[in-house]
Amino acid sequence: MVSFQARLTLRVIFLLAMLFNGIAFANDTTVTWVQLNDEQRQVLNPLAAEWDTLRPWQREKMLDIARDYPKMDTGKQVLVQKRLNSWSRMTPYERENARKNHRQFQSLSEDKKNELRRKWMEYQKLPEPERARLKAESPDTYKDAD
Repeated sequence: MVSFQARLTLRVIFLLAMLFNGIAFANDTTVTWVQLNDEQRQVLNPLAAEWDTLRPWQREKMLDIARDYPKMDTGKQVLVQKRLNSWSRMTPYERENARKNHRQFQSLSEDKKNELRRKWMEYQKLPEPERARLKAESPDTYKDAD
C-alpha cells in the first residue's frame, strides 16, 4: 500500500509539473478574451469581437491553433491568418455551409480529393478574366471559388 504521504507527494509533483509545462487548470474552453495571453490574442485577433460567444469546442480548436502557431513556417502562419480573417467575416450561414462542404470533402475517397485539388490548382492558374467567365457561366459551380 502506498502511504497517504506518498500519494500526496505524487499529486503535488504532478500538479507542479503541469504548471511548469503551461497546462492550465481551468477549462481552456471557458477562457475569456481578456484571459488569453498576449501571444494568443495576437494570433486570434480576427476573432476578438466574438471570442466570448464562441462555443467551447470552437475555443478549444482556436487555442490549439494559437498553441501551434509559433512552430509553423511563415507560409503556414500567413495562411492561418488569412483563414481566420476570412472566417471572422463570414455570417453564421456561410460558416455552416463551409463546415458542411468540409465534411463532404473529408468523406470523399483520396482519389476524388486529389482530383478536386488538381482541378482547384488548375483553376487558380487561370487568368482573372477566364475565372470571371467561368463564374458567370456556372455561378453555382464557382460560388465558393474565391
